[in-house]
Amino acid sequence: MKSKDLPKLPDSPGVYMFLEKGQILYIGKATSLHSRVKSYFGKDLFNTRGPVILDMVTKSDEVKFFETDSVLEALILEANLIKKHQPAANTKEKDDKSFYVVGITKEDIPKVLTVRQREVEKLGLKFKTTFGPFPNGSVIREAMRIIRRIFPFQDENSIKKDQKEFYRQIGLAPDSSDSNFIKAYEQNIENLILFFKGKKRDVVKRLEKEMMELAKEERFEEANVLKKRIFALDHIKDISLIKKEGIENREKTFRIEGYDVSHTGGSEMVGVMTVVTNSVPENSEYRKFKIKGFDKSNDVGALREMLLRRFAHTEWVYPNMIVVDGSVAQKRAAEKVLNEIGAVIPVVAVVKDERHKPKAILGGKDYIKGREDAIVLVNAEAHRFSIKYHKDLRGKKFLGKK
Repeated sequence: MKSKDLPKLPDSPGVYMFLEKGQILYIGKATSLHSRVKSYFGKDLFNTRGPVILDMVTKSDEVKFFETDSVLEALILEANLIKKHQPAANTKEKDDKSFYVVGITKEDIPKVLTVRQREVEKLGLKFKTTFGPFPNGSVIREAMRIIRRIFPFQDENSIKKDQKEFYRQIGLAPDSSDSNFIKAYEQNIENLILFFKGKKRDVVKRLEKEMMELAKEERFEEANVLKKRIFALDHIKDISLIKKEGIENREKTFRIEGYDVSHTGGSEMVGVMTVVTNSVPENSEYRKFKIKGFDKSNDVGALREMLLRRFAHTEWVYPNMIVVDGSVAQKRAAEKVLNEIGAVIPVVAVVKDERHKPKAILGGKDYIKGREDAIVLVNAEAHRFSIKYHKDLRGKKFLGKK
Protein backbone atom coordinates (compact mmCIF):
# COMPACT_ATOMS: atom_id res chain seq x y z
CA MET A 1 0.00 0.00 0.00
CA LYS A 2 1.19 3.54 -0.75
CA SER A 3 0.39 6.83 0.97
CA LYS A 4 -1.61 8.03 -2.07
CA ASP A 5 -4.08 5.17 -1.44
CA LEU A 6 -4.91 6.31 2.09
CA PRO A 7 -8.42 7.54 2.93
CA LYS A 8 -8.89 11.14 4.02
CA LEU A 9 -7.75 11.10 7.64
CA PRO A 10 -8.95 13.66 10.23
CA ASP A 11 -6.62 15.55 12.54
CA SER A 12 -8.37 14.12 15.60
CA PRO A 13 -7.88 11.26 18.10
CA GLY A 14 -8.88 7.74 17.20
CA VAL A 15 -7.90 4.20 16.32
CA TYR A 16 -6.58 2.97 12.96
CA MET A 17 -6.33 -0.50 11.43
CA PHE A 18 -4.12 -1.82 8.63
CA LEU A 19 -5.81 -4.62 6.65
CA GLU A 20 -4.89 -7.09 3.91
CA LYS A 21 -7.82 -8.54 1.93
CA GLY A 22 -10.17 -7.73 4.80
CA GLN A 23 -7.95 -9.31 7.48
CA ILE A 24 -6.74 -6.98 10.24
CA LEU A 25 -2.93 -6.92 10.41
CA TYR A 26 -2.37 -4.19 13.00
CA ILE A 27 -4.33 -1.86 15.29
CA GLY A 28 -2.99 1.37 16.76
CA LYS A 29 -4.17 4.53 18.50
CA ALA A 30 -3.42 8.14 17.64
CA THR A 31 -3.63 11.65 19.03
CA SER A 32 -3.95 12.74 15.40
CA LEU A 33 -5.09 10.05 12.95
CA HIS A 34 -3.78 12.08 10.03
CA SER A 35 -0.24 12.51 11.41
CA ARG A 36 0.07 9.07 12.93
CA VAL A 37 -1.01 7.01 9.91
CA LYS A 38 1.05 9.21 7.55
CA SER A 39 4.14 8.45 9.66
CA TYR A 40 4.01 4.81 8.52
CA PHE A 41 4.89 5.90 5.01
CA GLY A 42 8.11 7.76 5.86
CA LYS A 43 11.47 6.68 4.48
CA ASP A 44 12.84 5.69 7.93
CA LEU A 45 10.04 3.29 8.93
CA PHE A 46 12.45 0.33 9.05
CA ASN A 47 14.74 2.07 11.54
CA THR A 48 12.00 3.57 13.68
CA ARG A 49 9.52 0.70 13.89
CA GLY A 50 11.42 -2.39 12.72
CA PRO A 51 11.08 -5.06 10.01
CA VAL A 52 7.75 -6.54 11.20
CA ILE A 53 5.91 -3.20 10.99
CA LEU A 54 7.55 -2.45 7.64
CA ASP A 55 6.39 -5.82 6.32
CA MET A 56 2.88 -5.20 7.69
CA VAL A 57 2.60 -1.83 5.95
CA THR A 58 3.92 -3.30 2.69
CA LYS A 59 1.37 -6.14 2.77
CA SER A 60 -1.62 -3.96 3.69
CA ASP A 61 -4.08 -2.85 1.03
CA GLU A 62 -6.51 -0.86 3.18
CA VAL A 63 -6.62 1.41 6.22
CA LYS A 64 -9.73 1.87 8.33
CA PHE A 65 -10.15 4.26 11.23
CA PHE A 66 -12.51 5.22 14.04
CA GLU A 67 -12.61 8.75 15.42
CA THR A 68 -13.00 9.20 19.18
CA ASP A 69 -13.89 12.21 21.30
CA SER A 70 -10.58 12.04 23.16
CA VAL A 71 -7.17 10.42 23.34
CA LEU A 72 -8.36 8.61 26.46
CA GLU A 73 -11.17 6.90 24.55
CA ALA A 74 -8.74 6.02 21.74
CA LEU A 75 -6.50 4.31 24.29
CA ILE A 76 -9.41 2.21 25.59
CA LEU A 77 -10.83 1.42 22.15
CA GLU A 78 -7.43 0.26 20.92
CA ALA A 79 -7.09 -2.21 23.83
CA ASN A 80 -10.63 -3.54 23.27
CA LEU A 81 -10.10 -4.05 19.54
CA ILE A 82 -6.72 -5.76 19.99
CA LYS A 83 -8.27 -8.10 22.54
CA LYS A 84 -11.16 -8.88 20.16
CA HIS A 85 -9.30 -9.31 16.86
CA GLN A 86 -5.79 -10.33 18.03
CA PRO A 87 -3.93 -9.01 14.94
CA ALA A 88 -0.63 -10.72 14.20
CA ALA A 89 1.49 -7.61 14.76
CA ASN A 90 -0.24 -6.93 18.11
CA THR A 91 -0.35 -10.50 19.46
CA LYS A 92 2.67 -10.15 21.72
CA GLU A 93 1.15 -7.04 23.30
CA LYS A 94 -1.83 -9.15 24.33
CA ASP A 95 0.30 -11.90 25.84
CA ASP A 96 3.21 -10.00 27.37
CA LYS A 97 2.99 -10.39 31.15
CA SER A 98 4.88 -7.12 31.74
CA PHE A 99 1.97 -5.09 30.37
CA TYR A 100 -0.76 -3.57 32.51
CA VAL A 101 -4.43 -4.32 33.14
CA VAL A 102 -7.10 -2.35 34.94
CA GLY A 103 -9.00 -4.74 37.19
CA ILE A 104 -12.16 -4.47 39.29
CA THR A 105 -11.88 -6.76 42.31
CA LYS A 106 -14.42 -9.39 43.40
CA GLU A 107 -15.56 -7.72 46.63
CA ASP A 108 -18.77 -6.30 48.11
CA ILE A 109 -17.13 -2.91 47.76
CA PRO A 110 -14.77 -3.48 44.81
CA LYS A 111 -11.46 -1.74 44.34
CA VAL A 112 -10.12 -0.58 40.97
CA LEU A 113 -6.46 -1.47 40.52
CA THR A 114 -3.88 -0.90 37.78
CA VAL A 115 -1.31 -3.70 37.87
CA ARG A 116 1.05 -5.65 35.64
CA GLN A 117 -0.46 -8.85 34.27
CA ARG A 118 2.25 -10.95 35.90
CA GLU A 119 1.39 -9.49 39.32
CA VAL A 120 -2.26 -10.62 39.23
CA GLU A 121 -1.48 -14.25 40.12
CA LYS A 122 1.59 -13.36 42.20
CA LEU A 123 -0.46 -11.08 44.49
CA GLY A 124 -3.45 -13.45 44.53
CA LEU A 125 -5.78 -10.84 43.08
CA LYS A 126 -9.33 -11.88 42.21
CA PHE A 127 -10.93 -9.68 39.56
CA LYS A 128 -14.56 -9.50 38.52
CA THR A 129 -13.42 -8.07 35.21
CA THR A 130 -10.26 -6.67 33.64
CA PHE A 131 -9.48 -4.28 30.81
CA GLY A 132 -6.34 -4.18 28.70
CA PRO A 133 -3.59 -5.10 28.28
CA PHE A 134 -2.02 -1.65 28.08
CA PRO A 135 1.66 -1.65 27.04
CA ASN A 136 2.60 1.76 28.46
CA GLY A 137 2.36 1.96 32.25
CA SER A 138 2.75 5.73 32.52
CA VAL A 139 0.01 6.34 29.95
CA ILE A 140 -2.61 4.05 31.54
CA ARG A 141 -1.86 5.47 35.01
CA GLU A 142 -2.39 8.97 33.65
CA ALA A 143 -5.61 7.79 32.00
CA MET A 144 -6.85 6.37 35.31
CA ARG A 145 -6.15 9.69 37.04
CA ILE A 146 -8.44 11.38 34.51
CA ILE A 147 -11.15 8.71 34.81
CA ARG A 148 -11.02 8.81 38.60
CA ARG A 149 -11.99 12.48 38.60
CA ILE A 150 -15.21 11.48 36.83
CA PHE A 151 -15.87 8.17 38.58
CA PRO A 152 -14.27 8.23 42.05
CA PHE A 153 -13.26 4.75 43.16
CA GLN A 154 -11.43 2.95 45.93
CA ASP A 155 -7.97 1.45 45.59
CA GLU A 156 -5.44 0.03 48.04
CA ASN A 157 -4.40 3.49 49.25
CA SER A 158 -7.77 5.22 49.60
CA ILE A 159 -9.06 2.65 52.12
CA LYS A 160 -6.15 3.16 54.53
CA LYS A 161 -7.23 4.88 57.75
CA ASP A 162 -4.63 7.64 57.51
CA GLN A 163 -5.44 8.41 53.85
CA LYS A 164 -9.18 7.75 53.52
CA GLU A 165 -10.30 11.31 54.34
CA PHE A 166 -7.63 12.86 52.13
CA TYR A 167 -8.73 10.87 49.07
CA ARG A 168 -12.38 11.74 49.73
CA GLN A 169 -11.67 15.47 50.08
CA ILE A 170 -9.78 15.69 46.78
CA GLY A 171 -12.60 13.82 45.01
CA LEU A 172 -10.73 10.61 44.14
CA ALA A 173 -12.72 8.31 46.44
CA PRO A 174 -16.43 8.29 47.45
CA ASP A 175 -17.67 9.14 50.93
CA SER A 176 -18.17 5.79 52.68
CA SER A 177 -20.03 7.48 55.56
CA ASP A 178 -22.89 8.47 53.23
CA SER A 179 -26.05 6.38 53.79
CA ASN A 180 -26.41 5.97 50.01
CA PHE A 181 -22.77 4.98 49.60
CA ILE A 182 -23.24 1.32 48.58
CA LYS A 183 -25.91 2.01 45.93
CA ALA A 184 -24.09 5.04 44.53
CA TYR A 185 -20.77 3.18 44.44
CA GLU A 186 -22.28 0.19 42.61
CA GLN A 187 -23.70 2.55 39.97
CA ASN A 188 -20.34 4.27 39.72
CA ILE A 189 -18.53 0.98 39.06
CA GLU A 190 -21.18 -0.04 36.50
CA ASN A 191 -20.66 3.26 34.67
CA LEU A 192 -16.89 2.86 34.81
CA ILE A 193 -17.20 -0.63 33.26
CA LEU A 194 -19.44 0.72 30.49
CA PHE A 195 -16.95 3.50 29.83
CA PHE A 196 -14.12 0.98 29.50
CA LYS A 197 -16.25 -1.02 27.08
CA GLY A 198 -16.41 2.07 24.86
CA LYS A 199 -20.04 2.87 25.70
CA LYS A 200 -19.68 6.48 26.82
CA ARG A 201 -22.99 7.49 25.22
CA ASP A 202 -24.80 4.84 27.30
CA VAL A 203 -23.17 6.17 30.44
CA VAL A 204 -24.23 9.73 29.64
CA LYS A 205 -27.84 8.60 29.02
CA ARG A 206 -27.89 6.73 32.36
CA LEU A 207 -26.57 9.76 34.20
CA GLU A 208 -28.99 12.13 32.47
CA LYS A 209 -31.94 9.90 33.44
CA GLU A 210 -30.75 9.67 37.04
CA MET A 211 -30.16 13.43 37.16
CA MET A 212 -33.71 14.16 36.00
CA GLU A 213 -35.15 11.79 38.63
CA LEU A 214 -33.16 13.50 41.37
CA ALA A 215 -34.30 16.92 40.16
CA LYS A 216 -37.96 15.82 40.27
CA GLU A 217 -37.44 14.75 43.87
CA GLU A 218 -35.84 18.18 44.50
CA ARG A 219 -32.53 16.57 45.45
CA PHE A 220 -30.75 19.33 43.58
CA GLU A 221 -27.36 18.99 45.23
CA GLU A 222 -27.08 15.34 44.15
CA ALA A 223 -28.44 16.18 40.69
CA ASN A 224 -25.78 18.86 40.32
CA VAL A 225 -23.04 16.31 41.04
CA LEU A 226 -24.29 14.21 38.12
CA LYS A 227 -24.57 17.27 35.91
CA LYS A 228 -20.88 17.99 36.50
CA ARG A 229 -20.05 14.36 35.79
CA ILE A 230 -21.91 14.47 32.47
CA PHE A 231 -20.10 17.66 31.53
CA ALA A 232 -16.75 16.06 32.41
CA LEU A 233 -17.51 13.06 30.19
CA ASP A 234 -18.39 15.31 27.28
CA HIS A 235 -15.28 17.46 27.83
CA ILE A 236 -12.62 15.00 28.97
CA LYS A 237 -9.46 16.87 29.87
CA ASP A 238 -6.69 14.68 28.53
CA ILE A 239 -4.00 17.27 27.81
CA SER A 240 -1.64 15.45 30.19
CA LEU A 241 -2.42 12.17 28.42
CA ILE A 242 -1.58 13.76 25.07
CA LYS A 243 1.81 14.70 26.56
CA LYS A 244 2.36 11.08 27.61
CA GLU A 245 1.32 9.89 24.16
CA GLY A 246 3.85 12.32 22.71
CA ILE A 247 6.59 10.10 24.10
CA GLU A 248 5.68 7.63 21.37
CA ASN A 249 5.95 10.19 18.56
CA ARG A 250 9.20 9.20 16.89
CA GLU A 251 9.48 12.46 14.95
CA LYS A 252 9.90 14.48 18.16
CA THR A 253 11.73 12.07 20.47
CA PHE A 254 15.09 10.42 20.81
CA ARG A 255 14.98 7.04 22.55
CA ILE A 256 18.19 5.59 23.97
CA GLU A 257 18.28 2.04 25.34
CA GLY A 258 20.99 1.05 27.80
CA TYR A 259 22.09 -2.56 28.44
CA ASP A 260 24.10 -4.09 31.26
CA VAL A 261 24.86 -7.58 32.59
CA SER A 262 25.31 -8.54 36.24
CA HIS A 263 26.40 -11.78 37.93
CA THR A 264 28.71 -13.26 40.56
CA GLY A 265 31.29 -15.39 38.82
CA GLY A 266 28.68 -16.42 36.27
CA SER A 267 26.11 -17.30 38.94
CA GLU A 268 22.58 -15.84 38.74
CA MET A 269 23.49 -14.01 35.51
CA VAL A 270 20.98 -11.34 34.53
CA GLY A 271 20.67 -8.54 32.02
CA VAL A 272 18.58 -5.39 31.89
CA MET A 273 17.37 -2.79 29.44
CA THR A 274 16.81 0.79 30.55
CA VAL A 275 15.31 3.61 28.50
CA VAL A 276 15.94 7.35 28.39
CA THR A 277 13.70 9.42 26.12
CA ASN A 278 14.78 13.02 25.48
CA SER A 279 17.14 12.77 28.48
CA VAL A 280 14.34 11.57 30.81
CA PRO A 281 14.33 8.01 32.26
CA GLU A 282 11.24 5.97 31.27
CA ASN A 283 11.04 3.59 34.24
CA SER A 284 7.92 1.82 32.94
CA GLU A 285 9.92 0.81 29.84
CA TYR A 286 12.71 -0.91 31.80
CA ARG A 287 12.99 -4.67 31.21
CA LYS A 288 14.72 -7.59 32.99
CA PHE A 289 16.25 -10.69 31.37
CA LYS A 290 17.34 -13.89 33.10
CA ILE A 291 20.31 -15.07 31.06
CA LYS A 292 19.69 -18.71 30.12
CA GLY A 293 22.46 -19.67 27.71
CA PHE A 294 25.49 -19.65 30.04
CA ASP A 295 26.51 -21.28 33.30
CA LYS A 296 29.75 -19.32 33.68
CA SER A 297 30.89 -15.74 33.18
CA ASN A 298 30.38 -14.52 29.60
CA ASP A 299 29.38 -10.86 29.48
CA VAL A 300 29.60 -10.61 25.68
CA GLY A 301 27.54 -13.77 25.16
CA ALA A 302 24.98 -12.62 27.71
CA LEU A 303 24.67 -9.25 25.96
CA ARG A 304 24.10 -11.02 22.63
CA GLU A 305 21.38 -13.25 24.14
CA MET A 306 19.67 -10.26 25.73
CA LEU A 307 19.64 -8.21 22.51
CA LEU A 308 18.29 -11.10 20.44
CA ARG A 309 15.47 -11.57 22.95
CA ARG A 310 14.79 -7.83 23.08
CA PHE A 311 14.50 -7.49 19.30
CA ALA A 312 12.24 -10.54 19.14
CA HIS A 313 9.71 -8.14 20.72
CA THR A 314 8.83 -6.41 17.46
CA GLU A 315 5.93 -4.63 19.15
CA TRP A 316 8.40 -2.59 21.26
CA VAL A 317 9.39 0.75 19.77
CA TYR A 318 12.86 0.63 18.21
CA PRO A 319 15.53 2.86 19.81
CA ASN A 320 17.44 5.64 18.09
CA MET A 321 20.61 4.57 19.90
CA ILE A 322 21.89 1.62 21.93
CA VAL A 323 24.33 2.07 24.82
CA VAL A 324 26.28 -0.91 26.17
CA ASP A 325 28.43 -1.13 29.27
CA GLY A 326 31.95 -2.25 28.41
CA SER A 327 34.34 -1.55 25.58
CA VAL A 328 35.09 -2.61 22.02
CA ALA A 329 34.06 -6.26 22.58
CA GLN A 330 30.57 -5.36 23.84
CA LYS A 331 30.12 -2.72 21.15
CA ARG A 332 31.03 -5.17 18.37
CA ALA A 333 28.77 -7.87 19.83
CA ALA A 334 25.80 -5.49 19.80
CA GLU A 335 26.57 -4.31 16.26
CA LYS A 336 26.78 -7.92 15.08
CA VAL A 337 23.30 -8.68 16.46
CA LEU A 338 21.84 -5.59 14.79
CA ASN A 339 23.49 -6.54 11.50
CA GLU A 340 22.00 -10.06 11.73
CA ILE A 341 18.46 -8.76 12.21
CA GLY A 342 18.86 -5.98 9.66
CA ALA A 343 18.42 -3.04 12.05
CA VAL A 344 20.41 0.13 11.42
CA ILE A 345 20.88 1.57 14.92
CA PRO A 346 24.07 3.26 16.18
CA VAL A 347 25.81 1.60 19.13
CA VAL A 348 28.03 3.33 21.67
CA ALA A 349 29.92 1.82 24.60
CA VAL A 350 30.64 3.44 27.95
CA VAL A 351 34.13 2.51 29.15
CA LYS A 352 34.71 2.56 32.92
CA ASP A 353 37.81 3.11 35.06
CA GLU A 354 38.92 0.93 37.99
CA ARG A 355 36.31 2.62 40.23
CA HIS A 356 33.62 1.86 37.64
CA LYS A 357 33.29 5.53 36.71
CA PRO A 358 32.79 6.53 33.03
CA LYS A 359 36.08 7.53 31.41
CA ALA A 360 35.26 7.32 27.70
CA ILE A 361 32.40 6.86 25.22
CA LEU A 362 33.16 4.80 22.13
CA GLY A 363 31.18 5.36 18.95
CA GLY A 364 30.43 7.79 16.15
CA LYS A 365 31.14 11.37 17.23
CA ASP A 366 28.16 12.71 15.28
CA TYR A 367 25.81 10.47 17.26
CA ILE A 368 27.45 11.14 20.63
CA LYS A 369 27.81 14.93 20.38
CA GLY A 370 25.24 16.73 22.51
CA ARG A 371 23.97 13.46 24.01
CA GLU A 372 26.81 12.70 26.42
CA ASP A 373 24.70 13.31 29.54
CA ALA A 374 21.83 11.10 28.32
CA ILE A 375 24.29 8.32 27.38
CA VAL A 376 25.93 8.37 30.82
CA LEU A 377 22.49 8.51 32.46
CA VAL A 378 21.06 5.48 30.64
CA ASN A 379 24.28 3.57 31.35
CA ALA A 380 24.19 4.46 35.06
CA GLU A 381 20.53 3.41 35.23
CA ALA A 382 21.34 0.09 33.54
CA HIS A 383 24.17 -0.57 36.00
CA ARG A 384 21.99 0.29 39.02
CA PHE A 385 19.01 -1.72 37.74
CA SER A 386 21.07 -4.81 36.85
CA ILE A 387 22.80 -4.92 40.25
CA LYS A 388 19.47 -4.59 42.05
CA TYR A 389 17.92 -7.38 39.95
CA HIS A 390 20.92 -9.63 40.55
CA LYS A 391 20.84 -9.01 44.31
CA ASP A 392 17.11 -9.72 44.40
CA LEU A 393 17.63 -13.09 42.69
CA ARG A 394 20.54 -13.97 44.98
CA GLY A 395 18.39 -13.11 47.99
CA LYS A 396 15.55 -15.31 46.77
CA LYS A 397 17.97 -18.17 46.10
CA PHE A 398 19.42 -17.83 49.61
CA LEU A 399 15.91 -17.98 51.09
CA GLY A 400 15.05 -20.98 48.92
CA LYS A 401 12.52 -19.09 46.80
CA LYS A 402 12.09 -19.48 43.05
